[in-house]
Amino acid sequence: MSKKDRADALKAWENLTIADNFIFQKVMRKKRLCKRLIENILNIKIRKLAFPETEKDIRIRRDSKSVRLDVYVEDEQGTLYDIEMQTTDYATPDEMPKRTRYYQAMMDMDVLNKGEFYTKLRRTYIIFICTFDPFERIELGQGRSLYTFRETCQEEPHFLMGDETTKIFLNSKGSREGINHDLAAFLDYIEGKSPQGKFTESIAEAVETAKENKEMKVEYMTFYMELRRREEKGREEGREEGREEGKVEGRWKVLMELVHDGVITVKDAAERAGMTEEAFRKLAMH
Repeated sequence: MSKKDRADALKAWENLTIADNFIFQKVMRKKRLCKRLIENILNIKIRKLAFPETEKDIRIRRDSKSVRLDVYVEDEQGTLYDIEMQTTDYATPDEMPKRTRYYQAMMDMDVLNKGEFYTKLRRTYIIFICTFDPFERIELGQGRSLYTFRETCQEEPHFLMGDETTKIFLNSKGSREGINHDLAAFLDYIEGKSPQGKFTESIAEAVETAKENKEMKVEYMTFYMELRRREEKGREEGREEGREEGKVEGRWKVLMELVHDGVITVKDAAERAGMTEEAFRKLAMH
């Protein structure tokens, strides 16, 4: 890593917040904080949580798209919770809903063994914590901080189908109506405000502790170096084509892959590409 790369990586490390996937995953490894966050979102009480895997990777077939779940936990009753930090506002309004659909399918297939009855499927909650309103572009978006979705009968809206699946979207820029104080304070903290209340103060303390951890710092620096390596690979692929257009296209391709994988945000990718966010989103749609 060059001196410039190291300086950039150190600056990026110092600027990390709870809204960054890397720090969010580390903080949520503390069971009491993860447990309390789920309780605040769902307004329930959980006796204990377990982490089946620190970071859950699911690939059903070698040729299928795999998913990496940020925070994957289960409670004492076998209920599964997937919590994802989402900072990328995709250009297409159905990206987020369909992402939860795919995550749900992959989780179900991962749980159910061959020959088992469908009744063995677990109750699941997929929770996306967004730094934007995921439904702003469609009529449903009402600027809420919390959107909860369950399968219901169209003719009888109060009749639940009973498949025991729930998708929840949190919007840190929402109105804060209909959520409790601790969850509101947590969303405010994501937005850069000072932590308020014991729960959010504990989150903030965990963030600072994580950033003081030398091993985590090295881990992040390694991640940052890999990010730069992949970008350089894109540039080299373009150079091999012998055209300036090829260089640009190779770099765009890598940046788009990184955004889609949740490694960097659209804002970061646009800055690296030297264009506006709007221009980058239009480019990504072609």
